[in-house]
Amino acid sequence: MKKVIVTGGSGFIGTNLINFLIKKKYFVINIDKLTYSSNEYDNSKRNSKNYKLYRLDINNKSKITRIIKIYKPKAIFNLAAETHVDRSIDGPKKFIQTNINGTFNLLESLRYLKRKKITPKLIHISTDEVYGDIKNNLRSKENSKYEPSSPYSASKASADHLVKSYCRTYNLNIVISNCCNNYGPYQFPEKLIPKMISNILNNKSLPIYARGKNSREWIHVLDHCEALLTLYLKGKSGESYNVGSGKNMKNLDLVKKILKISNNLDLTIGNKVRIKFVKDRPGHDFRYALNSKKMSTKLKWRPKINFEEGLKNTIKWYVENEKFLKKFSKKSYEKRLGLNL
Repeated sequence: MKKVIVTGGSGFIGTNLINFLIKKKYFVINIDKLTYSSNEYDNSKRNSKNYKLYRLDINNKSKITRIIKIYKPKAIFNLAAETHVDRSIDGPKKFIQTNINGTFNLLESLRYLKRKKITPKLIHISTDEVYGDIKNNLRSKENSKYEPSSPYSASKASADHLVKSYCRTYNLNIVISNCCNNYGPYQFPEKLIPKMISNILNNKSLPIYARGKNSREWIHVLDHCEALLTLYLKGKSGESYNVGSGKNMKNLDLVKKILKISNNLDLTIGNKVRIKFVKDRPGHDFRYALNSKKMSTKLKWRPKINFEEGLKNTIKWYVENEKFLKKFSKKSYEKRLGLNL
């Protein structure tokens, strides 16, 4: 079995990526410090023959270096990150520590290990938010200017710049993935789609920032996993690749679609389940949109999952896996964040 490391492998994308890689016959080493949003819900499907978990902060450079030295992985998928924009507004420090300093320590480990002839390929997972607001007729390209608006996106942009500098200066084998909004199973319910589903299941209102006109591009997490494997196998070192679906939707239209699908699935819609406009997030970007032609033309990758079908299956997954939501304290995701300026 080829060995790979996934940092942040107990998060939403990490959980899906690890399950995906195990099915592809990879041996996966998961390095995760197990924070409030981490999950071990799916661990029963894994066994010691193809999976190993280390509870570890990515900032622990000596232990990270030792693990890489022991396993000599072919690739490292760096998903270790604080990701919720609202939390970054309330408390930016954790985002600096994990997203910037954590990436720096991982890069330092790889710089040291290169002298020992241990040279895994690093796939650094970033976000479309580094590009900032995009006008309605445009889509961000890989060479577009970085204009992050939140502490979260600024921390990810900073990490991207560090990665690119280490790749060029120290000749490390690294590619960057800038992906749009993911949806699918195992997502912590502070994010828009699982929060709406959870509130429908619990007969609660559906809060939408401002008037719900902000636009986001959506991709199913399994399409993203396919893209990440493609970047490991085919991605050119030193290059960035946008990973998107081309499917943009306003937040209000998305929530209406979730309601419509839930009705069609014959879910009980309680009398408190109604759209409620709430105070907007400070510095809220209006629109993100990616030009992903580089992935399709250079690497022959394209998303496969139809948005409507993917959203329907996501709702069904949460209905069939209510125990997943119950594993998290409601205090960790029900309270409104991002307004403590």
